[in-house]
Amino acid sequence: MALPVGAAAAAEEQAPGRRHQPGCAPPRGPVRVGPDDPRYGHLVTRGAANRFRGRPETVYVAGSTEQVVSAVQEAARAGTRIAVRSGGHCFEDFVDHPDVQTVIDLSGMTQVCFDPVRHAFAVEAGATLGEVFRRLYLGWGVTVPAGYCPEVGAGGHVLGGGYGPLCRLLGLVADYLYAVEVVVVDRTGTARAVVATREPSDPNHDLWWAHTGGGGGNFGVVTRYWFRTTGTTRSTPPERLLPAPPATALTFRAEWAWQGMDRAAFTRMVDNHGRWAERHSGIDSDRAPVYSEFVLLRRAAGSHLMIGQIAAEPGTDERLLKDHLGAISAGVAGPSSLDKQRLPWLSAALRGPGDKVGDWHLKIKSAYLRRRFTDRQTAALYRHLTRKDTDVVGGSVSLNTYGGRVNAVAPAATAMAQRDAVLKLSYLASWKDQAEEPAHLAWIRACYRDLYADTGGVPVPGEVNDGAFINYPDTDLADPKWNTSGTPWQTLYYKGNYTRLQRVKGRWDPRGVFRHALSISKAD
Repeated sequence: MALPVGAAAAAEEQAPGRRHQPGCAPPRGPVRVGPDDPRYGHLVTRGAANRFRGRPETVYVAGSTEQVVSAVQEAARAGTRIAVRSGGHCFEDFVDHPDVQTVIDLSGMTQVCFDPVRHAFAVEAGATLGEVFRRLYLGWGVTVPAGYCPEVGAGGHVLGGGYGPLCRLLGLVADYLYAVEVVVVDRTGTARAVVATREPSDPNHDLWWAHTGGGGGNFGVVTRYWFRTTGTTRSTPPERLLPAPPATALTFRAEWAWQGMDRAAFTRMVDNHGRWAERHSGIDSDRAPVYSEFVLLRRAAGSHLMIGQIAAEPGTDERLLKDHLGAISAGVAGPSSLDKQRLPWLSAALRGPGDKVGDWHLKIKSAYLRRRFTDRQTAALYRHLTRKDTDVVGGSVSLNTYGGRVNAVAPAATAMAQRDAVLKLSYLASWKDQAEEPAHLAWIRACYRDLYADTGGVPVPGEVNDGAFINYPDTDLADPKWNTSGTPWQTLYYKGNYTRLQRVKGRWDPRGVFRHALSISKAD
């Protein structure tokens, strides 16, 4: 089967063992950067959640799997604590921690290509989602349903499950994972690269499974992913190994003014939104092309914000948007403003939500909803968004549409266990002045605790709530001060899959080389 023009050569050049263009000499080993190196400052500050700052002894910038093996071996032999960075968007101190002495930076590993050996699309862990979208689509007309922010790195995004604007239509990015290459450290302290696939007969199958939602920093260093749709074979043309995105996407931004919105109107609006999600999050819903993030902001912000994309044909997309906004506004004032633009799909994907994290300091929390908020939860949310004793605080709660094809996969088929939710929530506090941190942390913690007061301050899986999302890590869930539920944080993130993840940890990281505040532990 012939590849697209130029793709065959690209596949040959980028196949394992041939990573560099002729005439280009790569570094002989991983680039080793210490505090006295002028490159050090950039490498230790390029993360997005600037609340934390690490001071590692060494940062290795790796350009190949072999270089990662070398860096891990050296760190393991020295007994130093290792952390890994791909895109740098971790919201806790898993990388930027004072005890981390060695950081392995994967920003030099950015290849995206068709691998004819595995008959799948290979993505190195340092590639940004924007580059994944661009190269897959321009080369073969396909994509994976990955995240909304194009600057996020594939390395951590995929193994935490991965979701984005196309997830309701296509599922999670982890649902398309065929294989993963991981640098692990065995019982003897020897580092080596292992490839694990979803083939049931693969003796490394459990390692593949753990990377379909098991979270980052747990088992080893992911260097490469391979993607293809379940059910495809080696006879499937590359152009059909992954789904094709829509030709266009209708992007939109709507605002609902706080002015004139009392508690009754707020309650009606949030309830309307939840009812829409309940009605239209089925596996075969005709509203699956609708993805929105309804960001409920503090009153001081002046309005609530909704951003999103409609992945449908022109004409149909307008109808779906009108239906979505109309359902939310039933019985209350409609959006005070609406901006919309139909763009070629790739243009929309590369633009993302527009705003970047930049220099903001962040604290994030998360939850899944199996059904809309209860009346008590909505009342608590209104109270915290309208509190007058914390006017300095910039905080929000985002209700992201979910479900659809995400829920077509059984909870145990992948490590991502939340497979019947209708909404995915993110709670966010953001600030620039370090002096404002205590007020922002106090607000987001109180808001979260009060919304889940019926279940010990956290979203214990049950009729309404369904735990939390590991890619938005929150160490408060492991703190008995904030989690009084008696349900461990491991259950909140992984539910019934945690025991199996522990077995994988024991097999592939028996020495506990890869660890952080919310890392998976070996089974007793």
